Amino acid sequence: MAFVKNLFDKNFIEYASYVIRDRAIPDLEDGLKPVQRRIMHTLFEVNDGLFKKVQYVVGRTMEYHPHGDASIYGALVNLANKEIFIEKQGNFGNKITGDPASAGRYIECRVHSIAKDFLVTNKSITHYVPNYDGRSEEPEVYRSKLPVVLLIGAEGIAVGMSTKILPYNLKEVLEAEIKCLKGENFSIYPDVSTGGLIDVSNYNDGNGKIITRAKFDTSDDKKIIITELPVDTNAKELRLSIMNAYKAGKIKISSVEQYSTDKCNIEIKLPRGVYSKDVIDQLYAYTDCEKSISCQMLVIKDNMPVTMTATEIVKYYAGKLTAIIKDELEFEKEKLTKELHLRTLERIFIEERIYKEIENKKTAETVFKAVIDGFKPFKDELIREISDEDVEHLLQIPIRRISLFDINKNRDQVKAISAELKEIAKKLKHLKDCAVEYLSEILEKFQKVSPELLIRHTQLANFSAVDVKEVARRDQSLRYDDKGYLGIGVNGGTEIMKVSPYDRILFMRKTGMYSVTDVPDKVFIDKGMWYCQLAEKELINKVLFTVIFRDPKTKYAFIKRTRIPSWIMNRDYFLAPDGMEVLHIDTREKFSFELKYEKKPRVKILEEKFNAHDYEEKGLKTLGVRLSTKEVESVKVDGNQLDLW
Repeated sequence: MAFVKNLFDKNFIEYASYVIRDRAIPDLEDGLKPVQRRIMHTLFEVNDGLFKKVQYVVGRTMEYHPHGDASIYGALVNLANKEIFIEKQGNFGNKITGDPASAGRYIECRVHSIAKDFLVTNKSITHYVPNYDGRSEEPEVYRSKLPVVLLIGAEGIAVGMSTKILPYNLKEVLEAEIKCLKGENFSIYPDVSTGGLIDVSNYNDGNGKIITRAKFDTSDDKKIIITELPVDTNAKELRLSIMNAYKAGKIKISSVEQYSTDKCNIEIKLPRGVYSKDVIDQLYAYTDCEKSISCQMLVIKDNMPVTMTATEIVKYYAGKLTAIIKDELEFEKEKLTKELHLRTLERIFIEERIYKEIENKKTAETVFKAVIDGFKPFKDELIREISDEDVEHLLQIPIRRISLFDINKNRDQVKAISAELKEIAKKLKHLKDCAVEYLSEILEKFQKVSPELLIRHTQLANFSAVDVKEVARRDQSLRYDDKGYLGIGVNGGTEIMKVSPYDRILFMRKTGMYSVTDVPDKVFIDKGMWYCQLAEKELINKVLFTVIFRDPKTKYAFIKRTRIPSWIMNRDYFLAPDGMEVLHIDTREKFSFELKYEKKPRVKILEEKFNAHDYEEKGLKTLGVRLSTKEVESVKVDGNQLDLW
């Protein structure tokens, strides 16, 4: 058993780690999940400037992501609709209407030109690892220059944790990063392409919740047009939620039609006597026109799941961008230095006719030595020591190139390379300025290619979520029939009051037992109910309950006057002490009643009158006051024999 438990624990931990790191949670470094990263790697591999069939890209991606074409296709369509990674051609679905994309064989895509600028594919800077079968290489994570995790958002559920990151506006994020690099304060909030309104009062910088609403056009009192959608909603789902609310009798409308295309247009027509101002709060309360969305910025950072804020992510990327720019400049510097070294070697090798020294040499060793010895007088002109690779390069220069060697051209090349190296050295001293310049250039590129990405679509607003209970109409009949059933689903019987589905009621049986429940559809109470009222503390606390009861053993009668200050839902309570027989319950402040005593020898008075208001109000747990030492047969209230409800 111990072996099985250890095996189970080990496998479960491995499975949980896999789901968290390799499937559900995006990596902070590039903001992508593994399937998205592999799609981008494939697109970079097959990129020749032409559109490729999505089905072809999906098939190629399976070389790196062996989990079926359906998951890859869905991720590719979703990534393409983010607009910053993939250029698309054909029907990739409609975010407004919720219509799906066409099959992969009908639509085409290619990598977005700007994606090459912010996802670093240089293997000297980005770390590549073998794919699942070891035949190819893929990036472990891209080194992204932009905070992709904020730009596209993310949602995923893993073992014991989940992430929900709303997308942000591209312009606002990059401007926030520029402010961060300059040491200025900044704040950013979510923005989605479907528009709508959001209240970020409790957003907590990405780890709280937002309230989102649709935007209405109410210029016509008899018609409401939904022009923008709430976050995470499409027109089809929104219309369905409105229809469901209408069928449930929660809102009064005559029809709802969906005319959305590239913009939302849901038209709600109202019946006679109902106006738009009467319906708006009900739409917010009972439909997806208003939603509350909880967010959590959980990302993989340094191979560990970490919760971060939007501000922390922007600051992280500001520092990360300068580091990437530094690595790129260092790489370019090394490349140019090597080029300058080779150009210098070639000039000296040809200009000083060192190649003549190897004409009489018989072995490779003597040839190498002759070349190295030939450069000794020019040691001060060299960038670094001559290596065997350098000698090999020089020996491979063809005679034709030596004879046509242009010394002036070589000097111009050296001069240009030296100028570039000076510029790189200057940039390395001002990395923050380089980062700001890069972000400004990216903004300009997006302004030319995709200006709509820079426009804020979702409007920030301050509003509170509509409480369903506050707008619920009390238009359903709570009935009680002669069989002892109570509820809004009871047919016939007596209507006790009008209620809404969100009300709670307090009902009291003839036994003196009372309970507080949600409005029932149909529940058996008893063939006899003393009392029923809405369970609102303001109402119940005003009610003074008078209960007249007797002890079944002695048959002595007692009175107790009390209130019900509090309760626990769906729990039974007794108004009288346990074991007592309840004779009457009343809610009047003042009333009279008569006790009828059993006929006994020497008992001359068989009826006695009492005033309930002569007795003081006591606590709910008191045992009551004894009315008489005579055995009670029955009670009459105000001269009438008591009738149950």
